[in-house]
Amino acid sequence: MTSHSESPLGLLEPARLVPLIAIERLEDAVPLARAFVEAGLPTLEIALRNKVAPHAIREIRAHVPEAIPAAGNVMTPHDLAIAREAGARFAFSPGSTPALLEAAAAMTDFPFVPGVATASELMMAISAGFHVVKFFPGAAMGGPAALRSMGSAFPHARFVPTGGTNEDDLDDWLALPNVIAVGGSWLAPKDEIDRRDWASISARAKAAVARHGAIRRTA
Repeated sequence: MTSHSESPLGLLEPARLVPLIAIERLEDAVPLARAFVEAGLPTLEIALRNKVAPHAIREIRAHVPEAIPAAGNVMTPHDLAIAREAGARFAFSPGSTPALLEAAAAMTDFPFVPGVATASELMMAISAGFHVVKFFPGAAMGGPAALRSMGSAFPHARFVPTGGTNEDDLDDWLALPNVIAVGGSWLAPKDEIDRRDWASISARAKAAVARHGAIRRTA
C-alpha cells in the first residue's frame, strides 16, 4: 500500500499551491521546474496534452530532484499508465469514469486524484476509495461556496480546486478547511513560457508563496 507521505494528502497538503503547466518544448521543462522550486512551489501538474509531456516529466525527475512532478489531464487507463511509466509522482484527472477509477484503484503504489464537479461524481469517487479529489471546473461549478456546502455532507473529502482559479480568489479557497491545495494555470502563463521568461514566472510564484504564508498566519 502507498505510505501517507506518498498519498495524495501527504503530497498536496504541504504544497497548497500547484502550478498547472503545459510544456510544448522539452527544453523548457528543467528551467521551468527550477523556477518553481526556487520560488518554493515544488509540486507541479504537467498536463498530458501532447507527446512532449511524458518526456518533460522524465527530464524533471532526472535533473530537478527537489521537484514533485504530477501528471495532469489523465483521462484513460492508458494515460494513467503513461504517467506512471514517465516517473510522475502522482496523477490528476479533470473528471472520472468507472474504467479510470478502477484502473487507478488497482495501482496501489501510484497516488491518483480523480476529478469531480458534482456531489454524485464525488460519491462515485469515494465509493472507489478516493477521498482526495480535484474540483473542476472550480469557478464555473460554484466556486468556494460550492465546496463550503459540500463540506457538511462530505466531511472526509478533501479538494484541489482548479479551473478558473486566480490570484483574486486564492484567499477564499485556501480558507476552506476541506481545500488542501489550489491549482492554477495563472502561475505559469503560456506567453511567459513561450518567451522563456523564467524570472517573471519565479517572481509571481514567490509572491504567491508569500501571500499564502500571510493567509495561513491570519486564518
